[in-house]
Amino acid sequence: MSLVEQVKNEINEVLNLVDEHQLDEVEPLITKDKRIFVLGAGRSGLMARAFAMRLMHIGYTPYVIGETITPSVQDGDVLVAVSGSGNTKSIIELVEKAKENGVTIIGVTSNKNSKLGELADELIVVPGATKAGDGVKSIQLLSTLFDQTVHITLDVLCLKLSKRDHTSNGSAAKEHSNME
Repeated sequence: MSLVEQVKNEINEVLNLVDEHQLDEVEPLITKDKRIFVLGAGRSGLMARAFAMRLMHIGYTPYVIGETITPSVQDGDVLVAVSGSGNTKSIIELVEKAKENGVTIIGVTSNKNSKLGELADELIVVPGATKAGDGVKSIQLLSTLFDQTVHITLDVLCLKLSKRDHTSNGSAAKEHSNME
C-alpha cells in the first residue's frame, strides 16, 4: 500500500471516531453576538488559526490569543483551545485564566481524560496520534494525524455554523482577503 493510501486510511479511521454529537453540542455556543478566541501551541496553534480564519469568513469575530491586536477576554466570550495531549502547560495556564474570567471553554484534544478535558465546558475529541502517544497510532511524524483531523473537524464545525446561519459560499468569499 502506498504512503498516500496509508495516510488516507489513518485520516478516515480518526474521522470515523469523531463524535459528531460533540460538534452539535458546541454549535450553540458559537454565535455571532459573541467574541470567539482561539488558542493552541505549535501546529495545534496553526489549526486554531485556520479555524479563526474560517470563522471570520463566515461572519464571526474571532481573535487569536497571543496576537498583538487581541483584546482581553471577558465574561461571556468563548475560547476554543486546541491541544493534542490536552496537557500542554502553556495552554492549560491560559485556559484556567480564561475560565476565571467567565469564558466558556471548548476543548479540542485527542485525550478526553486530560486537564483540558477536565476544564472544558464542552469537548471535541479528535483521537489522532499526538507526539505524546495519545490517539490512533500513525506512521506520520509527531502530531501530524491529530493536526490533519483537527483541521477537518473544525472545518465541519464551520460548515455546520454556515448552514445554521444561512451563510453562502458567495458571502464567505466576500470576506476572503483581497490583499493577496
